[in-house]
Amino acid sequence: MSNPAQSLYQKIAALERMGEEFPAVIIVHNLDTQSVEYMSSRGLEFLQTTLPELRAMGPEYHHRFFNPQEMDDYLPRIMQLIHENREDAFVSFFQQVRPHPGIDWEWHLSATRIFMRNEDGTPSHCITLAMPINPEHHITVKVNRLLEENNFLRKYKQVFAALTHREKEILRLMALGTNSADIAARLNISEKTVSTHRRNIKNKLNAQSTYDITRFAQAFDLI
Repeated sequence: MSNPAQSLYQKIAALERMGEEFPAVIIVHNLDTQSVEYMSSRGLEFLQTTLPELRAMGPEYHHRFFNPQEMDDYLPRIMQLIHENREDAFVSFFQQVRPHPGIDWEWHLSATRIFMRNEDGTPSHCITLAMPINPEHHITVKVNRLLEENNFLRKYKQVFAALTHREKEILRLMALGTNSADIAARLNISEKTVSTHRRNIKNKLNAQSTYDITRFAQAFDLI
């Protein structure tokens, strides 16, 4: 029977030999200790750290170098990947990385899969390949927009849920630029009732402008 520790050492040694040929950072995580087992030199240089320092950080590694706003999105998917323990499954995601708080975030496209399993078949290590994205690439702007929208959704989810069905109908029409008279005609209600709903909607959403109304409607797929 093969020794898992020896097999891990052999696989990491193979990564070390080939790591510089990949246009990506290679990271191996120890799932038991929640620490970094290995990182290619490209990643160590970017994070301005050493492998012993990373190993000593343990779980703090994630909070030190990565934007926590995206972690809420991809960490649950990685945990599901590990739980399902399928042979060829992987998770891909965008993440923002920086070596320390004084530096701007840099976007990376990453993919994670199970790298090693214990003798009983349970995952013990996972491997991630992280590729930096050119900040001038058009996809960076789109990813930033998606991140902002996701943050908006999380922040105002409960606020939007407090709107009644009728208020959501009127919010949609407000975002489309429909005036009170037309809203009243479409919904078969009085203009006075529409005015009351509009006022309540603005108060609940703390909407100060037409832009605020439109942003809510777009973020929650009303338009």
